[in-house]
Amino acid sequence: MLFGMIFNTNIFSQKAFTPAQIVRISIKTSAQCGVCKDRLERAMAYENGVVSSDLNLNNKVLTVNYKPSKTTPEQIRKVIIGNGYDADGFAADPSAYAKLPQCSKKPENPLHADHSDKLPNL
Repeated sequence: MLFGMIFNTNIFSQKAFTPAQIVRISIKTSAQCGVCKDRLERAMAYENGVVSSDLNLNNKVLTVNYKPSKTTPEQIRKVIIGNGYDADGFAADPSAYAKLPQCSKKPENPLHADHSDKLPNL
């Protein structure tokens, strides 16, 4: 009986985040393709405080839902920049950009390789 009381107390003491405690931010990126989408959304999945993310390839905007008690817009931009992409006008980390696949390079970059015929524009 005592175990049951302790166990139930622990369940009720867990903090659940309400929609009001989740903030949405939209960040303009330099992402180009489905590979970029996968890379950025995967990076966001590992970022503490990020609830979800979605990159719209038509307008290159990454929408991120996050807990402001765990992360900030600045930190989210740093993750994007650290993965080789521009974020809201802030330039990508040059070293990370150099490691991007050719399809993820900016179109003006001579190393850019277009593969739009191979990957769907989601």
